[in-house]
Amino acid sequence: MSKQFKEQLLHIATIGKTVGIHGDMKFHDKSDFSEQFFDGATFFTNLKKEITLEDVDLDRGVIRIKGINSIEDAKRFTNAKLFTTRDETRKNCHLEEGEFFWFDIDDCEVFENGIRLGHVHEVERIAITNYLAMITDEKLVEAGLPKTFLIPFEEPFRESVDVEKKIITVNGAMDILEAS
Repeated sequence: MSKQFKEQLLHIATIGKTVGIHGDMKFHDKSDFSEQFFDGATFFTNLKKEITLEDVDLDRGVIRIKGINSIEDAKRFTNAKLFTTRDETRKNCHLEEGEFFWFDIDDCEVFENGIRLGHVHEVERIAITNYLAMITDEKLVEAGLPKTFLIPFEEPFRESVDVEKKIITVNGAMDILEAS
């Protein structure tokens, strides 16, 4: 697997312990898009194996892997991490108006009133709110402001997002930065 390909992989779920006697396993969804977990979906694992889901019951949080029919076989996948690519995510997940994939938001530059506040290091979810975890622009750090801060990624703070240009415009974030 090439280095570039590995960097494109997204950790989206972790398989837990076995359940029952037929090889069913607990399933821990780490994504925002449960619709990508369906019967026949294929994923990469950290075990360097590709697996296909045979039976998915998200309500119970249980899956079965194709070709795994016993507890003994299933135990080999306990704590395995499932990965997918950005392209597969785009293909299998539907975004509503105003929604974005977090990987598209990463590294966007953030501006308020024409001032560059910094860039998005990552998106974090705290309770039910998504936040932009920011690395503050060097000029602002030199002026005595914190090196990092969080901006709620919702209205009224979020004004516009252009993932193609990697630019987010915000309102009220400078007040948050100064109070951090």
